[in-house]
Amino acid sequence: MKRALVKFRNSAFRAFIRKYEKYAPIFFFIGGFIFDTLTLGRIDRTYDLIVLCLHMTSLSVTLYLYNLMDDNKWKNTFLERYEEYFPLAIQFFFGGLSSAYVVYFSRTVSLSKTATFFVILVILLFANEFLKKRISNKYLQFGVYFFLSFTFFTFMVPVFIKEMSTKIFLISGFVSLAITLSLIGFTYWKSRSTREEIQIWKLFGIIVLIYALINTFYFFRLIPPVPLAMDQGIVAHNITLENNKYVVSFETNEWYVFWRNHRIKYVYGPNENVYVFTSIFAPTNLEKSIVHRWKWFNEETSEWKIIEDIGYEITGGRDNGYRGYTYKNNVKKGEWKVEVITNEELVIGVVDFEIVTSPTLKPKSLKVRQF
Repeated sequence: MKRALVKFRNSAFRAFIRKYEKYAPIFFFIGGFIFDTLTLGRIDRTYDLIVLCLHMTSLSVTLYLYNLMDDNKWKNTFLERYEEYFPLAIQFFFGGLSSAYVVYFSRTVSLSKTATFFVILVILLFANEFLKKRISNKYLQFGVYFFLSFTFFTFMVPVFIKEMSTKIFLISGFVSLAITLSLIGFTYWKSRSTREEIQIWKLFGIIVLIYALINTFYFFRLIPPVPLAMDQGIVAHNITLENNKYVVSFETNEWYVFWRNHRIKYVYGPNENVYVFTSIFAPTNLEKSIVHRWKWFNEETSEWKIIEDIGYEITGGRDNGYRGYTYKNNVKKGEWKVEVITNEELVIGVVDFEIVTSPTLKPKSLKVRQF
């Protein structure tokens, strides 16, 4: 055993890490990102739950171990041999947790208003690569930790209790806040070097500020309604249900428009129904009310006008999402969008299209597809 440890200390891996010490943290961050991107699938799968819980637990433990290094707490213990890997492990778990959120929302059709949330996530996660002290900056370190912890619990709590609502979101955030402040307080109590480096009330203030900011984003509907995500969103000419499959007829785009199934310009005929089909992923046994909010752009007032809200219930568990559709007739020409929202009015996705009417126009490149 002793020989194995000596061999490890003198290994090529350790030599490589020391040679590229400057770039190792970003390599490990990207490594964690790639690992979860390749292995994670759906939030309610047992494997995914285990991986995410291990990431969060390991990150918490590693942060504690790392912050006590300067106090020589691990001197003459087996942990001393691995101290130089603690910051790399932290970066790996940062990357792993952040990639999980990208994986679960990569299937969504439209980020819509929630794009701001992801921009903040990216800025927060990569900020440590541009700061002088990088991961050793405890204010940054625990700020990123809290952000990831908050997002982790807003995913996990609804999955485990099979319910999502404003109350559940607030509970999830409070659990994350309590755990983060406890970890900071315990580390501060145990580590003399931490007490010398930070002002605990300043750090608490930063965490509470992030907590308030995330909740503000939630109530302004700028945060995605985790763990829901929209798989498909299509404006269609006809929809029928055959053998428990939806047969959807819609106009397709040119081959190079790969990011959207349907054609934006919808050729509308007299007395025709305009259908909007969506499939929404939800964790197993999670039940939720979904609304299609039909909006038309009034060019005279330059405002979006709500035409109608049409709702239906979904139950999670289906790999390709819970399918449903709504439709309208006697619609006006012009720009339309159908916002797919929860009953708290959080936006899951948006289906955009423009209705054009002309006796000489016919639907272009019609395609029939089963969902």
